[in-house]
Amino acid sequence: MTLREGPCGCPDETPTTAASRATAGDTPPCACPGRSRRGRAWAELLRLPALFSVPGDALAGTAATGASPDTRTLLAIASSLCLYEAGMALNDWADRDVDAVERPHRPLPSGRIRPAAALTAACALTGAGLALAAGAGRPALAVAAPLAATVWAYDLGLKHTPAGPVAMGTARGLDLLLGAAATSGSTRPALPSAALLGTHTLAVTTVSRQEAQGGSPVPPLAALATTALLTRLVTRRSSGGPTRGRRPATGHRPAGLRADRFPRQDSGALLTTALTAAYAATTARPYFHATLNPSPPLTQRAVGAGIRATIPLQAALTARSRGTATALLIAALAPLGARFAKKVSVT
Repeated sequence: MTLREGPCGCPDETPTTAASRATAGDTPPCACPGRSRRGRAWAELLRLPALFSVPGDALAGTAATGASPDTRTLLAIASSLCLYEAGMALNDWADRDVDAVERPHRPLPSGRIRPAAALTAACALTGAGLALAAGAGRPALAVAAPLAATVWAYDLGLKHTPAGPVAMGTARGLDLLLGAAATSGSTRPALPSAALLGTHTLAVTTVSRQEAQGGSPVPPLAALATTALLTRLVTRRSSGGPTRGRRPATGHRPAGLRADRFPRQDSGALLTTALTAAYAATTARPYFHATLNPSPPLTQRAVGAGIRATIPLQAALTARSRGTATALLIAALAPLGARFAKKVSVT
């Protein structure tokens, strides 16, 4: 009998051994309360550590418009969290037969959560997400509705088709636009940031398609190249970003403006560079290892790194839009997500 530590610290069995004992009518050795075991199962189903990668979408979208976060931004974040978790629950419900073969330890195939409960959670979370977006205003709801539709289309049909990674990248881009629409009522200024974040998500999703069985080195190699490209694009100095003030028509800045404006721009550029470097460092090594050996363990590690790298990328996009304080707030979510990922897998 193989034992491991349970959620409360007492001995527990692997899901496979536990299932065998249950079939035989034996009493499970774990003394954990049933509530703790159910909570652990739902945490696995919803992949709770991945939630730390969600708030940065709305915040980066808000920064791209030049606006400051407000109550509507918080509603957009709450809506994003609900829709993201709806996608997680729906994903496992749709893949329960495949997971029974490839990942029998997952909450649904192991019997720790009933399929009907997962589907009900997906529906309830989707409804809550749309309601929260409606509370942020019509522009936010106009983005949240296609976002929810994309999530459901991906999980129920597109996931195993060539359009799957594109759909997932689209969903992440729409999530960034949700923050822009909720806060400012406009999404156009946030389109470049949405495209960059969506491209990163497309690359990670492409790699994830072979994480259960391994496969070709091409997807992780392409993801590595995508990381290099995005690093270049994010750090490239652009004159098209939002500004906090309007230049004088003569082209000459007053002395006071000259003394105040350039240091702030320089600090923003330095922060953008540092955060982009953190993004590249998070993904480069796992992608490279998966390229050399695209086995399931290394591929899963690369996917996990890609998900974690979403946070420094969001922070870099925010810093590029002169949202320095918000960028630092987003960046602070990365170590929290990494800490919780040691307890519950994000893949």
